[in-house]
Amino acid sequence: MPSEPGLLLETSGRTATVTISNPAKRNAMTTAMWRALPPLLERLAADPQVRSVVLTGAGGTFCAGADIGSLRAFAEGSADDDPQAAAVEAEEALAAFPKPTLASIRGFCVGGGCQLAAACDLRFAAPGARFGVTPARLGIVYPASSTRRLASLVGPSAAKYLLYSAELVDAERALRTGLVDEVLADDELDRRVEEFTGILAGRSLLTQAAAKEFTAMAADGADDPERVGEWSRTARAAGDAEEGVAAFLERRTPRFTWSG
Repeated sequence: MPSEPGLLLETSGRTATVTISNPAKRNAMTTAMWRALPPLLERLAADPQVRSVVLTGAGGTFCAGADIGSLRAFAEGSADDDPQAAAVEAEEALAAFPKPTLASIRGFCVGGGCQLAAACDLRFAAPGARFGVTPARLGIVYPASSTRRLASLVGPSAAKYLLYSAELVDAERALRTGLVDEVLADDELDRRVEEFTGILAGRSLLTQAAAKEFTAMAADGADDPERVGEWSRTARAAGDAEEGVAAFLERRTPRFTWSG
């Protein structure tokens, strides 16, 4: 595993795995790493062979947050690039990624790491994972967009608990609040992630992409009839519904063709 901080990309089948790697600092995200994520996701979004993205961390931990060195340099005026702005840009790019995203979590998922995990569609964790949203430890105002996303995911009360206290919670509590979707034994996590992304690859990407956009609308309390109409027109032209019904009646696996 490279010792230099960075994002590692590996593709297997229809799944791309992005690994957060900064082993000297428990995979803390440097400003350069935040900045690298949006163009990487843009490239994966344009690749028709990629049907889902898994975000994980190297060496048994997910991500310990933002690199304090980057925060200090910006606060002291010795760096021009705002790490928090870069983090929000990366988070928004991940949330807007048009295909399913899944965070596979071991160890610490804290601060900016939890921010990234919350921006994924789903989160699978090992029992030893620990979660925390920690700006209150540093006197940092958590971004409004990140706060809305967290509250939408776990509810206002659980979001306030995490934000006010900056305490870490275990995987079982994260599961109860909706911060995590599945908790798997450590030796089962990778197998389950591989199995689940295989399931996703066999489903209609058209359905998934529309559901992702509609879910985001619901979370924001938005209503966009124009976008709903566009998706209806896309669905009629794509032919996925006809193929899905035919496959069901013929008792075969559907061959969906819409790719975005």
